[in-house]
Formats: sequence, C-alpha cells, structure tokens
Amino acid sequence: MSDRLADRVLDREIVDDLLNDRSYHIEFNGHLTNHAKHAVVALAGLGVPGSEIKAYYDNYTKLTTYGFGLEPPKPDRFTITEANWREHLGQRTSFWSYCDFFDRQERALGLDELTRRYVPVLLPGWVGAFTHATIHLGWALDIGSRWMAIEGLAYMAFTYVDCHPERAADHPATDDASPVDSLLRLAGEWDERRDELRHWVAEVLADTSPVADGRIHPELLRSGLQFHIARTLGEGHPLINATPAWANDTEIDWERLYYAVTLLYLARPGDFVLLHLITSLHAVEQIAERLPADLRRHAVHCYWSGLLGIVFSGGDFPRRHKLAALHDLFRSAVDAESACQEDWRTIVARAVLEEEHNPKLAHVLRRVWERSGHRSAYRVAAAQFTATPELPPTFEKPPTE
Repeated sequence: MSDRLADRVLDREIVDDLLNDRSYHIEFNGHLTNHAKHAVVALAGLGVPGSEIKAYYDNYTKLTTYGFGLEPPKPDRFTITEANWREHLGQRTSFWSYCDFFDRQERALGLDELTRRYVPVLLPGWVGAFTHATIHLGWALDIGSRWMAIEGLAYMAFTYVDCHPERAADHPATDDASPVDSLLRLAGEWDERRDELRHWVAEVLADTSPVADGRIHPELLRSGLQFHIARTLGEGHPLINATPAWANDTEIDWERLYYAVTLLYLARPGDFVLLHLITSLHAVEQIAERLPADLRRHAVHCYWSGLLGIVFSGGDFPRRHKLAALHDLFRSAVDAESACQEDWRTIVARAVLEEEHNPKLAHVLRRVWERSGHRSAYRVAAAQFTATPELPPTFEKPPTE
C-alpha cells in the first residue's frame, strides 16, 4: 500500500470513529445543537487531514463557539417503540431511546428501508432544531455513516416542527416555472405589502399562547429564533402554503433550487439564517434521493414551505430589484475552471479557520459548483462567511428541560 493510500485509509478511520462517537448529547445549554459531526463531514469533504479533523472535534467538545462545552448524554423519560414513536414527535424527550429504536429497526430493515419507512413522516418537521436535525441525517447519508444517520432520524423526531405541507390543498398553486420565478414573485409581494406583512408577522410572534397550551415547546421560546419559525409555520400564510408549479415537476432539478437559494443568500451575504437554507438543502437532497419519486416531490414541498416560514419569520424579504439584478448578473456567468482553482483553494483555506458553518458552506457550494458546470454564483457565495451570532437575552434564563 502506498503512503498516500495509507494516509487516506487512516483519515477515513479517524472520520468514522468520530462519527460513531456517543460521548455527547445531541444538544447543549438547552436547545443549542451539537454541530461537531457536521463539521467532521464538511472538513473531510474539503480534504482536511484526519488528525486535524480530530483536533477540531476535540476542541469543539471542550468549548463551542457559543462559549459552552458539550454535555454528556441525558437520561430518557420514555421508552420509544413502534407503537408510540409518533406520539413524542417534537416533545424534545428521550433522544437516546429514539436512537435505540431506530437502531433496532435498521438492523431489522436495513438503512434504505428504514429511510423509506420513517422519513416521510418526519419530513414535514424538517425545520426542527433550526434545520440541524435534517442536516445531521442528510449529511450522514451522504458520507455513509450508519450511526450518524440513526442519530439524525432520532434528532428529527426529537425536534419535529411541522411546516404543514397539507395546507397546500387549500390554496391555489402558482404557475411559477422555476424557484427563481417564485423568489421574484414573493419579493414583489413583499415590496407591495411590506407594512402589512411585517405587521402580520409581528402579531403572530407576539402571541405566545401555543407555548402555554403545549403546541410549541417552551425551550423554543427561550431560543427566540426557533420560536419565531415554529410560530410562523404553525400560523401559516397563503404565500407560504401555495405550491409553485415547478415543485410538481416529475424530475427534480436540484441545481435550479440551489441557484435560487444561493441568490437569496447573495442578497444578504453572510446572513446566518439564510446560510442554513443552503446547507440544509444539501441534506434534503441527500434524503430525497433515497426515496421513491413521489416522495421526492413531498420532500421538495416540505423544504419550500419550511424555507418560506424561516424567511417570513424574520419579518422581511429581500427587495425584488436586488434579487433580479443578482439574477441578471449570475444567470449565465460561468467560471473558467483552471482560472478559479486558486480562488477555491483560498476559500477552503479560509473556511477551515472559521467557525463550522463556513466549512459547511464551502463544502456544499464547491460541490454544486463542480456539478453545475462551474456557475460563478456558487463560488462567489462560498466566500461570504458568517459569524456566530450573539445569544439573545432569553439565554439569561436557564434551560427549560
């Protein structure tokens, strides 16, 4: 075996060991997600040596970018079974029992059948944990980690937040031919109705009764952001619920969806919230590609309604003229591969020095850049790094669980 091949084998062994680690809970300080394994997948995808990935992982477990270390596994309140696994969706309890349940089911069914059987039920809740549960599952499937995929399924059940795709039946579909058409239409609606829509969002978010009556877990209220998303999606709005025509296409053109979401990110470069729409789209694609064709469309419907709920919950939407100008700039822009390889080396070298959301962004967008024929939008967006946001005043209160 050559030295280079031996190094690759060792790197993969290190990555697999880290992804199989069960030493830490999936969250810390209440609802903050343990991102360590997401970073491992991204860094491995960017070609970082295994020893450096392990050093990153070890440092993250001791002190995350939020200033807290990871926590040991928490005890379960319930034993999850086939009979009751749906009853506890989104109740943020018994994560490890969910892992045990899905572990047993995988051994009986295999990972492909496990995914086909349980994911369709979980997909409407994909925005739970601010999309990180879906990222955990999708990225696990991409790198081929069985245990991380088990954790991802358990985390999706643990944090389920419904985006209500069934409401589309009560709203006329739009005739948008592409995701960019949908973005431009919605941006136009916001331009014309901005005061009205902002007022609607403010009224919805001011109503915390769904926490009091148990529809939304109180830990999400402590989060702030996650409450805003859950509350907006729980209320629903015709602009969120209407299904665009492109979402019903027989064959899903994932690259068109990546391009639209990347334009959204370029309209607000470095936006911490919008960045997650890119890294979670990669996860949804990986999950959907393991489902039958009709359920792939279900995944797209869930993703789109969840995306709109996330954006609307911020009480704003990028201006149409800016999105249109970015589309004009990038719709036909393609990089010369040889001329941009040094640019990508710089982006990757910078990304691995930054907090883990940035290696994830670079990893996803470099892959899409490669498969899209080197569309410039992806390279430009990959260099727009984010920073860990400061925790809101609600964190002055202790976790609710």
